[in-house]
Amino acid sequence: MSVRDLIPWGRSNNRAPAPYRDEDRSPFLSLHREMNRVFDDFFRDFDMRLPMMGAGGGNGWPQLDIAETDKELTVTADLPGMEEKDVELLLEDGMLTLKGEKRSETEDKDRQFSERYYGRFERHIPLGGEVQADKAEARFKNGVLTVTLPKNPEAAPKAKRIAINH
Repeated sequence: MSVRDLIPWGRSNNRAPAPYRDEDRSPFLSLHREMNRVFDDFFRDFDMRLPMMGAGGGNGWPQLDIAETDKELTVTADLPGMEEKDVELLLEDGMLTLKGEKRSETEDKDRQFSERYYGRFERHIPLGGEVQADKAEARFKNGVLTVTLPKNPEAAPKAKRIAINH
């Protein structure tokens, strides 16, 4: 269908109208479908899970797990192919910042196709004021960074169950 078929003016009355299916009577609906098809065709060749496209949980790269207990907060980041010297951790004003850079092992002229992610990254994880920054620890083993942040004893939840009376 061409754009001319969508425009009702400029047609002579002696021509038969273009055949429409029941659901295509609205030119705007037809235009909408055609635009969706164009975008689907364009993005079909892209992998929407690439880190720079922000897929998945939102997420960015590197991907994180965050676990919390009454005593500590644990942040685990997958950093495959990286070494400890390529990563920087900062804990400031209740924010854990994870920065680094993954470098390519080959030059671009040798690469014909790649789905691997290279480049700089920076993730910010808000923690609030409930962690003891001076007791934070980090371990890096087999491409996995684990940061353990003990909580302040004063930050423990002080909840009191209230009975509901009839």
